[in-house]
Amino acid sequence: MYNKIPRCDILLLYAKERYAMPKGSNQKFKLYRLAEIMLEKTDDEHYITMSEIKESLEEYGITADRKSLYADLKDLEILGIEVEGEPVKNKYHYHVINRPFELPELKLLVDAIQSSKFITEKKSNTLIRKLEKLVSKYDAQKLQRQVYVSGRIKTMNESIYYSVDAIHNAITENKKIKFQYFQWNVKKEMELRHGGAYYYISPWGLSWDDENYYLIGYDSEASMIKHFRVDKMLHIALLDENREGKEHLKKMDMADYAKKSFGMFGGKEQTVKLLVDNTLSGVIIDRFGKNVIFY
Repeated sequence: MYNKIPRCDILLLYAKERYAMPKGSNQKFKLYRLAEIMLEKTDDEHYITMSEIKESLEEYGITADRKSLYADLKDLEILGIEVEGEPVKNKYHYHVINRPFELPELKLLVDAIQSSKFITEKKSNTLIRKLEKLVSKYDAQKLQRQVYVSGRIKTMNESIYYSVDAIHNAITENKKIKFQYFQWNVKKEMELRHGGAYYYISPWGLSWDDENYYLIGYDSEASMIKHFRVDKMLHIALLDENREGKEHLKKMDMADYAKKSFGMFGGKEQTVKLLVDNTLSGVIIDRFGKNVIFY
């Protein structure tokens, strides 16, 4: 039958023969809906029978016989969805195995999102809802947890995620950026610094310090390295000019530099001696690492 038909047409014809079911316009979504059902309704502890699969498909206006469903369940592996069948009494029970993330891993991610000052409450809820789609509806309920962190105030700048992305793009493309910088006044209003004038900076890195993202960049006009809190940066734009200040940054270890900066404030690097009680040695090591010298 297929002898004189081009290979691409053979595959198309096979697909039509394999999945052709003229009983309704929704049939073309059969494999998609099957994947959705298996991912949402099954996990390591919850199973579904062939009859229940058929009933669930019928809710979407899709009909299927057992023979085609057996083949469809195997086809799900092509999509990276592995389904296992286990005999229970007189029936087979099916469930999804080997998901990309284990439940404890997702719980860890949810906790990190909820406790992060950097991520706004709105974005936290959005991200957690996306994570819930990676597990069954039963496990999704276990992700609806609340982490309480003393003194943790969420950022109010919703555009911060796009700001971080723009900075990374500028670093990758070796370009300068311009942006406006603001501070909060006593009226709890945004107040642009420098009269709203743009800052022109060569971005060289991003640092995470005290629950905030900081841009580490070179100010050509001032001929010095500066830091800016990313959540206070507005209207970031890439420029056509290449970055400057490489000679100032090439000898600097970004991670070590961030560790030495208190609150990411700039200043002259100096070696200092601190007089503290021996009981605070752990606090000192936690803050400065094991390279400190105790006398």
